[in-house]
Amino acid sequence: MPATLTLYDPTAPRAPEAATEDDMAATRAAVQQVLSGLSGKVIGFIDNAKPNFRFLVEDLGELLVSKYGAARTVVHQKRAASIAADRDVIERFAADCDLVICGSGD
Repeated sequence: MPATLTLYDPTAPRAPEAATEDDMAATRAAVQQVLSGLSGKVIGFIDNAKPNFRFLVEDLGELLVSKYGAARTVVHQKRAASIAADRDVIERFAADCDLVICGSGD
């Protein structure tokens, strides 16, 4: 009996084929914002649950606050690296954070 192999594609969904270049540019412009600096900003980290990311986030968060004037950092640890963050986490980060960094800490 042949073995079953299940593959998961971790990439984001592609834009519909019917979308024009103008539609895609408008979408990118709507979600892409350029920060003039980090002073007073809230930085979010989505931790992929790998062993060393927590250490990186602690140090980086401290640096962003002390050296670059970020107001604070917010951290959420996913259940596992292979599982996407829950929709409510993404919505909360979108509402509360000026910048979100998703990381890997192998």
